[in-house]
Amino acid sequence: MKLATLGNGLEVGRIGLGCMGMSAFYTGAGTDEAGAIATIHRAIDLGVTLFDTAEMYGPYLNEELLGRALAGRRDQVVVATKFGTILHRSDGTRGLDGSAENVRLAVEGSLKRLNTDRIDLYYQHRMDPGTPIEETVGALAGLIAEGKIRHYGLSEAAPDTIRRAHAVHPVAALQTEYSLWSREPETEILPVVRELGIGFVPYSPLGRGFLTGTIRSVDQLDESDFRRHNPRFEGDNLARNIGIVERVDAVAAELGVKPGQVALAWLLAKGDDIAPIPGTKRVGYLEENVAADAITLSAGQVAALDAVDAPVGDRYADMSGVNR
Repeated sequence: MKLATLGNGLEVGRIGLGCMGMSAFYTGAGTDEAGAIATIHRAIDLGVTLFDTAEMYGPYLNEELLGRALAGRRDQVVVATKFGTILHRSDGTRGLDGSAENVRLAVEGSLKRLNTDRIDLYYQHRMDPGTPIEETVGALAGLIAEGKIRHYGLSEAAPDTIRRAHAVHPVAALQTEYSLWSREPETEILPVVRELGIGFVPYSPLGRGFLTGTIRSVDQLDESDFRRHNPRFEGDNLARNIGIVERVDAVAAELGVKPGQVALAWLLAKGDDIAPIPGTKRVGYLEENVAADAITLSAGQVAALDAVDAPVGDRYADMSGVNR
């Protein structure tokens, strides 16, 4: 697999693996640990190096799963996890806390669950408006000095927040939703991270599975599936958004590949500082995703996809927690 270079010289395979859906939020989560571990092992064999999790996924279950899966193979991979959405200083419920104390409490738990002595890329999952970013990054810089983390990143941070964080200690990666389904980062976020030399890690690069062309109704999803309450999947929005997939399908037909592979190839064409992390818990889908590394879109195909209409509906029912 070709490599992507994120900030601070951190090299990763340019297609990573998002592990969240193995344990939380999506249909079938937590039902097949053996299959999930087999998928992680196959990913390593195929050259995937970036594995993404978070303490909130479960909570805690996904980090524990990844820790078990990486036994004996830890040194072959880059482990990324996230903190900041669990209140470790109080009752352990969900909430935003970027305080230095919470950072230190969170990292110790993640190290234990991941069964490792260091985290390669440690993200603040969501920005805490009650804690200056300078305090949070100061704590992260201390963890880097101690060797508990190698690099840190931010997730869903606004341009000004990114600049302020980077001024305290260089940011290695910015993780934000980005795909043919979510083009918002192109306006401000991508220019800022490229100016500062920060890598970009798109999550949900397949539009929460929508860009694979397999979802045509929310009735295909479990009652507990997060997407049932996502504005882009609700009501008439889903039917209106099918047009995006039809455009992707057309390019896929030209190339004789899967729609999801086209969606990933489009992202990869956007730069060698981009490393998307499509999520799956199945080996077959993983192999499809990784095969996108070998697909090259023509300039005309990229332009045709660039011209796809924006989806109808917000990314989340509550957008107050992102881009701040």
